[in-house]
Amino acid sequence: MNNEKNKDSKDIKENIIEIKNLKKSYDQGKIKALNGIELNIKKGEFVSIIGPSGSGKSTLLNMIGALDVADEGSINVSGIDLIKTKDLSKFRSRQIGFVFQLHNLIPNLTVKENVEIPMLETPASGKEMEERALSLLKSVDLEDKINQKPTKLSGGERQRVAIARALVNHPAIILADEPTGSLDSKTGDIILNLLKDIHIKENVTLVLVTHEPYVANMADRIITVLDGKIKEEVDDLSISY
Repeated sequence: MNNEKNKDSKDIKENIIEIKNLKKSYDQGKIKALNGIELNIKKGEFVSIIGPSGSGKSTLLNMIGALDVADEGSINVSGIDLIKTKDLSKFRSRQIGFVFQLHNLIPNLTVKENVEIPMLETPASGKEMEERALSLLKSVDLEDKINQKPTKLSGGERQRVAIARALVNHPAIILADEPTGSLDSKTGDIILNLLKDIHIKENVTLVLVTHEPYVANMADRIITVLDGKIKEEVDDLSISY
């Protein structure tokens, strides 16, 4: 009996993201992007955040990724208090992998060089950087494009490069903001399945922002944000929006 209890306790995953009473306003307080968000996300969980344009979902994602600073409340990610931490660039490079709707690749660099960029702030040698980049590009089926420039790639290929870049520093969390928003449905499905496959194989926490219910339905849990507040949480994947 005691062994069963110990096993059960080990199976309970700890929170990797803890948010309390998070508030963020713009335009001198006239626009309340976040208005008292309370949210916990467990290590290895796949969570989608859904809501209409202007609901606050992208602002919430930016807060988790330390791309913006809160006005009030607390946000703890991977045991780090983001409100009190001064060097957030180090936190971002080591803990977070970003995938955006616009891939943000540097056009005059090759595919391999784009993937290597986040490693420039690490102690990795040139050889280690190259090996890691090549390994990831192979995993996203782009090993034959390593010397191409992003302008020569399709939209889906550019997004796969962005995913490889997001993974390069072994992040604990991947934050994806409308990663299929600029893609056709077939290519979008490929990108979504790739993200989910990576989430499962590497036990990476995946937080994905979308306004599309069918995209949200791929997650373990769905968070609906409306007017800067969490309206509801759904885990039976039967959301209608």
